[in-house]
Parts: sequence; structure tokens; C-alpha cells
Amino acid sequence: MAMAISDLFVLIFHVVLREIYIYYTPNSFLSLSAVCPSYVHLRALTLDYSVWLTVSFTFDRFVSICCPQLRLRYCTERTATVVIVTLCALSCLKYIPFQFMYEPRYVMDYVYWGCRPRSAYFTSNWWVAFTWMTSISLSLLPFAVILLLNGLTVRNIVAASRARRRLKGQDGKDSEAESRRKSIVLLFTVSGTSILLWTTATVTFICTRVTVNFVSNDLTNPSAVANEVGILLIRVSAGANTCIYAMTQRKFRQELKTVIKNLTRCISRPMKLTRLSP
Repeated sequence: MAMAISDLFVLIFHVVLREIYIYYTPNSFLSLSAVCPSYVHLRALTLDYSVWLTVSFTFDRFVSICCPQLRLRYCTERTATVVIVTLCALSCLKYIPFQFMYEPRYVMDYVYWGCRPRSAYFTSNWWVAFTWMTSISLSLLPFAVILLLNGLTVRNIVAASRARRRLKGQDGKDSEAESRRKSIVLLFTVSGTSILLWTTATVTFICTRVTVNFVSNDLTNPSAVANEVGILLIRVSAGANTCIYAMTQRKFRQELKTVIKNLTRCISRPMKLTRLSP
């Protein structure tokens, strides 16, 4: 549920607000210089939170499948709650410098609008280090961790499956193997989708930071086009993960139906009262 909610926030802040609301209402309150840095901060932390929840989910499946002794202590609702809250707090703290990185873009009728990086952002070693740190923690590090954990999980499953076949033989239904198969399908569907859709953004980050440092806004530049495609795929990833949860998780579908029913009741009740009132 936390993963689905974080992906929903990514879609709200990155698609609904940035690409739709701000595009069609350029002089909205989100464009005020006093609000703009906080909005950028929220965009960054929601994306970071969504990514690291996927990493934590991959680690949870790795522990559940490969570490039977640790599984009893780690794979609990209490641990899940601690992980969810801790990751949220770390994502919020990690991007606090965004609040101090921007300056007003222009003044109109004595009101400051927009925000742009301060000149020190391009020259200060501290800001360069901060940019590298946030970029690596958002793309390269999660990418590597998910690949590593999935590789270890696959190796463990192959070895365990061979051992169980030798012990049990080919006859009879293996409920443990069936349970593992379902867990693996969900694991590789979620993490595999994230890896595929994040590959373009990760490769673009490596190429642009090593060669030209920053991506230009000229869409005739191949690096700018690759960067925009990578951003598009990242947003698709947020929507794809939510669809995966809905299709594979029975409890998630039940909770989603409950939410929709409650919303329908909240909307229909005032309408009924309005019709009944004289």
C-alpha cells in the first residue's frame, strides 16, 4: 500500500501538477518564488521515496526467500512500518538543501515569480557534490542494489529447487515451490519493470555527467532528447507499478474496492440529501 501511495504522489506532483496544472496556469501559486523551492523539494522526495520503497520491497523478498532465519524477525508488519517511516524521513531530509538552492526568476508587479538555481550551484564544489550524491542515490545505487539482490535471489532459488527435486522426486505437488514461484513472479515483475524503465535515465545520467555535466534544454540535442525520454519512462514506471499491485495482490484489490466504495458513499450521500430537501 505504501508503494502504491508513493507512486500515486509521483504522478500527482510530476504529471498532474507540473505537466498539466503549471503548463496551463503559468501564474499559479506554485509558480511563486516563495512556493517554488518547496514544490521542487516535494517532487524530488516523492520520486526518491518511490524508488527506495521498490528497493526495500526487493530486499524484503530476498530475505523472505533466501534467509529463513532472518525472515521470522524481519518480515513482519512492525518492521514494514519502521522501514516505511524511516525511508520517508530520510527522503525528506536528503533534499532539504533544495529549499536554499533557488532564487527568484523574475519580478512582475512587485511579486517574485519562478525559481532558478543560484549561480553558486554551477561553481560551488559543495553543490556539485550534493548533485552527484542525490543523483547517484536516485538512479545508480538503487539500480545496482536491485540487480544484486535479484541475482542472489535467482541463484538461491535455482539451488533450492534442484535440491527439493532430488529429495521429493518428480511426483506430487510441491506447495513450497508454488509459493516461491508466486513470490518470484511478483518480485521480478515489480523490480524488472523498474529496471527497464529506469535504464534510459540511468544511462543518460552517466553520459551527461561524465561528459557535459548538465543537460541542455535544446531538444535538437541528443542528450536532451534522451533525458526527456528517461523522465517520461520514470513517470510511466510509477503508473505501471500501481497497475502491477492491483493485478497481482488480492489484498490490495480489496483495499482499493473499499476506498472506492467509501468515496462513492461520501459523494452520493450529499446528493441524496439535496434531492430530498424541499
